[in-house]
Amino acid sequence: MILEAVELTKQFKQMKAVNGVNLFLEKGEIVGLLGPNGAGKSTTISMISTLIPPTSGDVRFNNESVLKNPTKLRKVLGVVPQEIALYTDLSAKENLYFFGRMYHLSGAGLRKKVGEILELIGLTERQNDLVKHFSGGMKRRLNIGVALLHEPEFIIMDEPTVGIDPQSRNYILETVKRLNQEKQMTVLYTSHYMEEVEFLCDRIYIMDKGSIIASGTKEEIKNILSSENTVQIKVERVHEPFIDALRAEPIINRVTVQDRLITILTPKEVNVFNMLFKLAEKTNTVLTSVEIQTPTLEDVFLHLTGRALRD
Repeated sequence: MILEAVELTKQFKQMKAVNGVNLFLEKGEIVGLLGPNGAGKSTTISMISTLIPPTSGDVRFNNESVLKNPTKLRKVLGVVPQEIALYTDLSAKENLYFFGRMYHLSGAGLRKKVGEILELIGLTERQNDLVKHFSGGMKRRLNIGVALLHEPEFIIMDEPTVGIDPQSRNYILETVKRLNQEKQMTVLYTSHYMEEVEFLCDRIYIMDKGSIIASGTKEEIKNILSSENTVQIKVERVHEPFIDALRAEPIINRVTVQDRLITILTPKEVNVFNMLFKLAEKTNTVLTSVEIQTPTLEDVFLHLTGRALRD
């Protein structure tokens, strides 16, 4: 293990934001930390990255306590914060030079590294433009570039793709994957997008109300609902009586509605087709298709937390 959090707890006055969190990362892994807003993810990340001290518990880096000696971790840690942390009145190159000096880089080594990072994040042609004129995606890419200047062994990325266009998002995901594969960079990644976690992460921790409520590989997490099916129902028009009837069925564990697509979760042994056709006939609802799928990460997340990830 390169890093381990042991019974990590943080109390703010009357609120316990993090309650006995245990997690670990092995060298070269990409590990996802998921949870609805307010679950305690950012507080956990702040403690792991030595920004705030825990109320109790410990963070261990290469089997040494970070609380007693934070310097070793700080030297090899990169952090991509959720909020953009750049100087908008400076150019992309000037930002990289400024933060490079903060990492104690200088001279030819700093010039070389700035050039490499600009190429990596696809901003070489815009390096002299002021950041305030950049798009959201360009700022996000530069934010990541700053965290990579000192070639960290371990990087924490807190929702690095929020609010950007699909092209920039794909570029960032491919860059993270490439850095992990080529440089064996260890990554702790939080996101509001399940498809990002599916693409990037080797293992996942799901957090809610300050505690880790599930952990494992993607397949192990999905197997939490191995006895259930996700059923997607398309209707000609959504009728509230049909939705109410679905929600009243005791064998249906969850009902979500998006436009004309209704998704339910049912035990595998249930004859879902007979039930749906009867409810549709009873409520004068026209079904255009019914598709049974194996549970997804998002299905498990909703099952465990009872909330959408974006809530």
